[in-house]
Amino acid sequence: MAAVAASCCKPSSFLGQFHSPSGKSQCTQISGTSVPVPRITALFWGSRKSTTPQEVGLSLGDFTLTVSTSKDISANEVKPKKISLSVVSSILDVSPNDWDACTLDATSPEKYNPFLTHAFLSSLEESGCAVKETGWMPRHMIAKDECENILGVVPLYLKSHSYGEFVFDHSWADAYYSFGAKYYPKLQCCVPFTPVTGPRILIRNTSFKDQVFDVLVSALKDLTAKSQLSSLHITFPSEIECQKLKGKGFLQRIGMQYHWKNRNYKNFDEFLMDMKQSKRKNIRQERKKISVQNLTMKRLRGYEIKAKHWDTFYKFYRNTADNKWGSPYLTRDFFHNMGSKMGDQVLLVVAEEGEELVAGALNLIGGDTLFGRLWGCQPRTYYPSLHFEACYYQAIEAAIELGLNTVEAGAQGDHKIQRGYLPVTTYSCHYLMDEGFRKAIEDFLVRESSQVRLVMKLLHDSGPYKEVIQQT
Repeated sequence: MAAVAASCCKPSSFLGQFHSPSGKSQCTQISGTSVPVPRITALFWGSRKSTTPQEVGLSLGDFTLTVSTSKDISANEVKPKKISLSVVSSILDVSPNDWDACTLDATSPEKYNPFLTHAFLSSLEESGCAVKETGWMPRHMIAKDECENILGVVPLYLKSHSYGEFVFDHSWADAYYSFGAKYYPKLQCCVPFTPVTGPRILIRNTSFKDQVFDVLVSALKDLTAKSQLSSLHITFPSEIECQKLKGKGFLQRIGMQYHWKNRNYKNFDEFLMDMKQSKRKNIRQERKKISVQNLTMKRLRGYEIKAKHWDTFYKFYRNTADNKWGSPYLTRDFFHNMGSKMGDQVLLVVAEEGEELVAGALNLIGGDTLFGRLWGCQPRTYYPSLHFEACYYQAIEAAIELGLNTVEAGAQGDHKIQRGYLPVTTYSCHYLMDEGFRKAIEDFLVRESSQVRLVMKLLHDSGPYKEVIQQT
């Protein structure tokens, strides 16, 4: 079954049929809560063309809201008549309190997502990771009312490539270039280098939030058109947000990740009892190898993580990057900056041999989820089962200890299944300006979605849990 699934998971070739393009008011302060892709060849009809992206001013104009007499507007909440939209070239132009108030309202405290915070995103910019020089030019969109209260924010980047996104569109770019058109630059609404699901249009929780959402989405589409860009991509939005965007002309694409679910386990052994006997035995054998190798596992949070830990973990991260994709996205300064700003939201799992750190796994803690992100170890060394222990078993133990519902183990890796992580659906939304390309890609996505759903069913049916658990 695993072989069948692996076969189905191979990237689909892009073989769609392409056609020619179709031819002063009262104000109140809003209170906040603290807080190897396949290459393709394709035939196109129509004139060869090349467009040059146009600069658009930082102000996107004012937008009038529809006046409503709805009783859901509380007595102390004054609905603005107009909102103004603008683009900022750095998240540092927005106060952390304002940005995080939008993030918290968009997610709710229970679903708090640390990757959407000002601390995380600003760490990427300040450390030179998500900046113009690396092909990630910040173009964050901001919505304000007449009194300069921020009602919504959108993490947005002008991209000159497709790296660090985890939703592969290289074949789409190839198709554009085959036609003589430019695919890059494009607009990307996302958390850079981070395949984590969450809302992307971050809006304050007011009675008129739906109108603010509509205005922001329309402005995103207008910005794409006025800048003469090929496309706008919103990656890893929530399912609800993705459905809303589908109704506004975005193409929907699905993908797959592996997550672990906490069924109110009191400890790791209780979790193991839900596993099939063969899987349970394998996990116990893998965990025993850690002590046999004289390795000690530690979970560090906040002030327990020292500068020396980040310096060593950066070396581990570089080693993984060199072995896998060749060029690291993150800098040493990023880890120090992020660790300093995010404090107890950071969980660093480390493995020690005597007094020496030999491996580590980086996690962030959300409202109800532990997000496993990066792993690395010393160069030219190998410790059997250490990767599984540091990335998966320690994460499960931490989630049980912290009372979290989910562990998100990131993209790829069907080896996670036999360790208790099951496939879940992820989403992305794509708005393409050219109607001919749009139709071809839409046809491709229909076929790709069927393939992904088939793979997920096969993986679920052959899952690691006892039948009674597997069916729930």
